[in-house]
Amino acid sequence: MFQPSKKIVYEKSKLSGTTTWQSPSNIALIKYWGKRDLQIPINPSLSFTLSKCNTQTTISYKPSSDGFKYEFYFEDQPKPEFKKKLDIFFQRIISYLPFLNQISIKINSTNTFPHSSGIASSASAFSALSLCLTDIEKSILCSSDFLKKSSFISRLGSGSACRSVYGPASIWGKSSLVKESKDDYAVPFDLPNFFKNYNDTILIVDEKSKSVSSTVGHDLVKNHQFKNSRVKQANKNLDKLIKSILNKDIGEFIKVVENEALTLHAMMLSSNPSFILLKPNTINIINKIWSFRNKNNTTLCFTLDAGANIHLLYHQTDFETVQNFIKDELLIFCSNGKYIDDKIGYGGIKK
Repeated sequence: MFQPSKKIVYEKSKLSGTTTWQSPSNIALIKYWGKRDLQIPINPSLSFTLSKCNTQTTISYKPSSDGFKYEFYFEDQPKPEFKKKLDIFFQRIISYLPFLNQISIKINSTNTFPHSSGIASSASAFSALSLCLTDIEKSILCSSDFLKKSSFISRLGSGSACRSVYGPASIWGKSSLVKESKDDYAVPFDLPNFFKNYNDTILIVDEKSKSVSSTVGHDLVKNHQFKNSRVKQANKNLDKLIKSILNKDIGEFIKVVENEALTLHAMMLSSNPSFILLKPNTINIINKIWSFRNKNNTTLCFTLDAGANIHLLYHQTDFETVQNFIKDELLIFCSNGKYIDDKIGYGGIKK
């Protein structure tokens, strides 16, 4: 685990510069839902890293004589509504990156995907930001464990962000199944070549912001009646999923992925107070997928994040078949016919 660092006075010549990193979102197959302590998951999660849906963040920095200061811009426009989250993030990380006390920074971020599109923008945003900050530390101190430190810092902004640092897949949360796994940061999971050729098409069922935030949802798990059972289920499903991936057992892979997606929303339905993020058209699409798969020998399956929009996962060999299925039968359930084609990617990239 990374420990708070000692405060050191650095040479001013080292405290100015610019860095840019691009980091993708990710889609969890084994879901992280519920946490303990400070951004520590109650169960391990495994995710596929995306490619096209990413955030690019640039930080320019210079010496500051009166402590840490920051400005934040999204697509070159000030975004004061993000200040509360960023304030909390910087309060959490400043003891691990004490050089921040001696600089002021300007952050500018852009996304390749729209807000409220079913993509975890907090994952790509905080991982891109953390990669920039850790890169500044590396340039000042020549520090090691760059990706682990970036994942650790990302986690303190958004839990799922720690998985976006790596590709094509990653695991976050301590598990006896994965020797290197940790609660404090994610570690890469090496996919066989077959799964590296998977696509993720996101069907936009609802473009509005969620009625209940993920933060609130996570908090409701603390006293959830099925909390202990969910932790056991998640660990069992992780075991099944890893075996299905290594053995290229597509039938088992589909069962586990869809079970995890539906369990996530079952936890919401059975929370106290309960809440529903699914929409009627979410259910319509799921039924269409099940019917389509019963009639066709295909790798297609679905998963869901904490929202109404559906991620279709399928191998490249089924690309044409699934695309035709989307256009012929699923677009009518999408908001304004919107969907996003993405595929498996490879984590953060310095630009």
